[in-house]
Amino acid sequence: MNKKAKCSEKVRGLLCFIAVFALSAGISAKPQQEDVLITLNLDKVSLQTVIDRIEEQSPYLFMNSGVDMDQVVSLKVSGQKIAEVCEALFTPIKVDYRIEARHIYISNQPVKNLVRISGTVMDPDGFPIPGAAVVESGTTNGTTTDIDGKFSLTVGDRGAEIEVSSLGYDMQVLPVGTRTTFNITLHEEAVALEGTVVTALGIRRDQKALSYNVQEVDSEMLTDVKNANFINALAGKVAGVTVNTSSSGVGGAAKVVLRGNKSISQSSNALYVIDGIPMYNFGGGGGTEFDSKGASESIADINPEDIESISVLTGAAAAALYGSEAANGAIMITTKAGQAGKLKVSFSSNTEFLSPFVLPEFQNMYGTGLNGKASGSGIYSWGQFMPESARYGYTPSDYFETGHTYTNSFSVSGGTDRNQTYFSAAAVNSDGIIPNNRYDRYNFTFRNTTFFLKDKLKIDASASYIIQKDQNMTNQGVYSNPLVPAYLFPRGNDFEIYRSFERYNEASKLMEQFWGDDLVGDLRMQNPYWINYRNLRNNDKKRYMLTLSAQYDILDCLNVSGRVRIDNSTNLYTQKLYASSESTITEGGKNGHYTEARGVDSQTYADVMVNVNKEFGRDWSLVANAGASINNIKTDTFTYGGPIQENGLANVFNVFDLDDVRKRASKEGWNDETQSVFASAEIGWKKMLYLTVTGRSDWASQLAGSSQSSFFYPSGGLSWVPTALWDMGALSYLKIRGSVASVGMPFPRFLTIPTYEYDATNKIWKDKTHYPIGDLKPERTLTYEVGLETSLWQDLSINLSWYLADTYNQTFDPSLPPSSTYTTIYLQTGSVRNTGVEASVG
Repeated sequence: MNKKAKCSEKVRGLLCFIAVFALSAGISAKPQQEDVLITLNLDKVSLQTVIDRIEEQSPYLFMNSGVDMDQVVSLKVSGQKIAEVCEALFTPIKVDYRIEARHIYISNQPVKNLVRISGTVMDPDGFPIPGAAVVESGTTNGTTTDIDGKFSLTVGDRGAEIEVSSLGYDMQVLPVGTRTTFNITLHEEAVALEGTVVTALGIRRDQKALSYNVQEVDSEMLTDVKNANFINALAGKVAGVTVNTSSSGVGGAAKVVLRGNKSISQSSNALYVIDGIPMYNFGGGGGTEFDSKGASESIADINPEDIESISVLTGAAAAALYGSEAANGAIMITTKAGQAGKLKVSFSSNTEFLSPFVLPEFQNMYGTGLNGKASGSGIYSWGQFMPESARYGYTPSDYFETGHTYTNSFSVSGGTDRNQTYFSAAAVNSDGIIPNNRYDRYNFTFRNTTFFLKDKLKIDASASYIIQKDQNMTNQGVYSNPLVPAYLFPRGNDFEIYRSFERYNEASKLMEQFWGDDLVGDLRMQNPYWINYRNLRNNDKKRYMLTLSAQYDILDCLNVSGRVRIDNSTNLYTQKLYASSESTITEGGKNGHYTEARGVDSQTYADVMVNVNKEFGRDWSLVANAGASINNIKTDTFTYGGPIQENGLANVFNVFDLDDVRKRASKEGWNDETQSVFASAEIGWKKMLYLTVTGRSDWASQLAGSSQSSFFYPSGGLSWVPTALWDMGALSYLKIRGSVASVGMPFPRFLTIPTYEYDATNKIWKDKTHYPIGDLKPERTLTYEVGLETSLWQDLSINLSWYLADTYNQTFDPSLPPSSTYTTIYLQTGSVRNTGVEASVG
């Protein structure tokens, strides 16, 4: 090979190397497809303008094959890849595109065989749905139905699908195929903004027809963060609801107040309703000065995993059909039932750690005493200034423990179209932040729903069994409240030496409380650990609930239904105060003190109703209910206790070894019964205007012997949904509502019959007699409410309510001194007014 050829070869190799290097540098200098993010906001411009802007922001070049570049388009994208930009730009104008390397080839889509279709969209009752959207799937090609529910639309070909939807109904997707005419029936959503909600008596109604405020809480909101008493989980989730958690700890009672306290002397707590049946909430309260006994309540026994949903009826109009029991509003609880289909098994397990959230601030600079001196008090910490070396650094945090709550739940659901079954079991086990405080609950639930007589008869039966035990629930008070000595323990003393709370006494041959005499003080304080382990309070409750409901469809628009529930519980409470406990609470007993209380609570409820749901032509509808109910509630508690006799066995607790002189027995109880008739009617016009009226009359046993043995309370309301008739653009839903209601509550029991008091200490009847008062009137609450519910773009919902409630004819005891020999006088005074605004955004 000559030199010239060799030189040429070298030049060519060098040029190839430079070309490859330049190409590599060029490629690496320009971003890859996945790295290009395009942002454009163009409205009604030419296609050429949009393509020019894309080329400015990316390395891609467009290759056009017959596409009209002057056609008007709009494009709004933010930080999207090139493939997503092309999809948004070309799909609506029926242009095909292909991305190859740095080129994008565009061409017109081939002409399809267009198909003209038409049809009618109706609701389940056969009435047309105006304004329903009919859209070809994957495109913006669509139309809406007219006032008669009719539509017509041209789609791309027979392989297309149409999507039919309307607010408040489930969407349907239908293939076009060979059909050109469609008769489509849309079914209502189970729960939607314009869907249905559970209202009074367990009746499910259209939300747009309600003239009062109803707020729903999904079961997931109750179980995401578990609480032994699920009612506490409502805090902060519903407008107008105040949840006051008690100090009893895990499983303790809670007070739920809707729209503020209304009654001076009676409860302002909301009514709890389970599957349409009111439940009397036994429990609550608790001890005070001498026993500090905490308390649970009936609603805390419910397993939150069994709850499907909760509806909160905050206003009197919403709860008027429940009468006096719902004068303070109602919380409607719908429980789970079996679902048709394959067997479904679920299990959940949760562990929660407990610790004090906020504690008072304490000082550790001054020692035991008062006024800067070591003398004057053995329990206060305002004595002499202590140098840092002399400070023990005690805080109540040293006393509290880390608590735990273990929740395990298991459920099984399944069945056929005509028979569905549900079973669940759950366990809650907790040790609290106070030493030796425990709470255990076990729930078992079975429910079966069956249809007979060609599905005209529906039988729903359920049974629940609950075992609940707790130890050392603490409410308040002084003598048996371990928080008092834990908080007031003097900062000049060493708390650590009192953790060993008992020491052996050779003289008495007993383990006795270890606590300094100077630490007792005026508050009769004990070693907090002695209270935890040697002042024991235990509850052992067993409860069962049996529910049976039946509904028979006489006609498509007419049915009759009946329900009955039996709710019984028994409870054994024991208090064991060991020898050397504070003599004030042991009544001077040196060998200890024992109390035993056996309680029986029962509620029997039954009702029967006739229900009408009828539409007349296209414009008018009627939903009416009429019925009667009976509610019998009874509680009985027998208590027996006293100090252990001096020649008895110390710290051996039974009813046989009590001091004959100081032991005492007491029996408390009452039996209330309310018989009622009620009716409601809802008249609708064009599914946009609804008038609702209700009425109920109660015959309550508390009123027997008074001048007014029964009372009637009505309610009325109006609801208007203008968006059902007119398209308001972004305002996809608007409802304006107003209501007025009058509900009542009987005065306290025993006021209309003579009663006598028994002196358990002296074992005689007292001379003092409560004479009957016959001129009392039932307590009344008159409420007014107006509200507005709206939805913007079907995504943002706003609910506003204004209310005013006047409660009058209130009966209260003027609290005469205990030494008074006069008959207790009950007075009826003026009204209590509540007014406010509720707002929720979702």
